[in-house]
Formats: sequence, structure tokens, C-alpha cells
Amino acid sequence: MAKKPFSELISAPGMPVLVDFYADWCGPCKTMAPILQQVAAEHAGKLKVIKVDVDKNQAAAQQFRVQGIPTLILFHQGKPVWRQSGAMPAAQLSQIIKQHLP
Repeated sequence: MAKKPFSELISAPGMPVLVDFYADWCGPCKTMAPILQQVAAEHAGKLKVIKVDVDKNQAAAQQFRVQGIPTLILFHQGKPVWRQSGAMPAAQLSQIIKQHLP
């Protein structure tokens, strides 16, 4: 299966896309994994969550000036509408996402 270009992944029609820029060696990134799964399940059908390994996708990380990981960026119609670096609780992340859901 061919990989889609990053610009196509973040332009899900009618649905915000939460991108988790992470690395396998990053402790806080591992903390965020179950939180992201929980948030994705809570907003199933209304939100797309994708994980981007910064070591394997340096171009995407550079494009969005990701300097610390984890960095979460919420895209709507291909444009970033919110971002934060560092781990955060599920309730806080869920609240932020709700503000951006159509």
C-alpha cells in the first residue's frame, strides 16, 4: 500500500486531524499513546488521529517546526488550528478537541 502524502493525511474532509509528532525513544510520547487512543475512541467518526515518527518523517517535522516531542497539532481542512508540545491529560486534550469539532 502506497503511503499518502502528509498534506493529504491532514486534509480529511469535514473532520479535524490530530497529529502526534513522536519518537519511539521518547518517554512522554509513550505516556501520550494510551491518552491518544482514548481520545480517538471518544471522538470516533468526528476526529482522525495520526502518529508521525519524527525520526522517520523529518520533512513533516521540519515543515511544522516541531522542536520538542511529543508535539500535538490539530489540523482542520489542512490548516493547523491548535498545537502544544509535551504530554497532557486526556480530559484536557478532549476539551480542546471539542472546541474545534464541527
